[in-house]
Amino acid sequence: MIQTFEALRLQAYQDIRGVWTIGWGHTGPEVVQGLTWTQAQATTAFQEDILWAAKAVQDLVTVILNQNQFDGLVSFVFNIGVEAFEHSTLLVLLNDGNFEGAALQFGRWIHAGSIISSGLINRRKSEANLFQLAVT
Repeated sequence: MIQTFEALRLQAYQDIRGVWTIGWGHTGPEVVQGLTWTQAQATTAFQEDILWAAKAVQDLVTVILNQNQFDGLVSFVFNIGVEAFEHSTLLVLLNDGNFEGAALQFGRWIHAGSIISSGLINRRKSEANLFQLAVT
């Protein structure tokens, strides 16, 4: 799902908020104007980024999740970052066992700075839908 919303770009670019980004949505102090990666570098960074997002979900969520809930949250954390997730109402509601209330919170995270992003609206709908999908 993440790669659907994070198009692969092998040359650094500024995202909608002006943050230098490369690969599949990778950011960090090493990402600067003019940086170019290979496909292999982008793949490695993506795998590492997924790991930190998954670890954040594992460390911060105190309730039992099904696989779809976990996957939806990993995509969400990958996009907003660990600190934002750690201080979110979504996490508070989730850890209180209010899964329905938590699912409604995805739709609040649609701003890129002060701009409402149609891309984020679509992403949050997909993440919320996955989060709410029952595992059979």
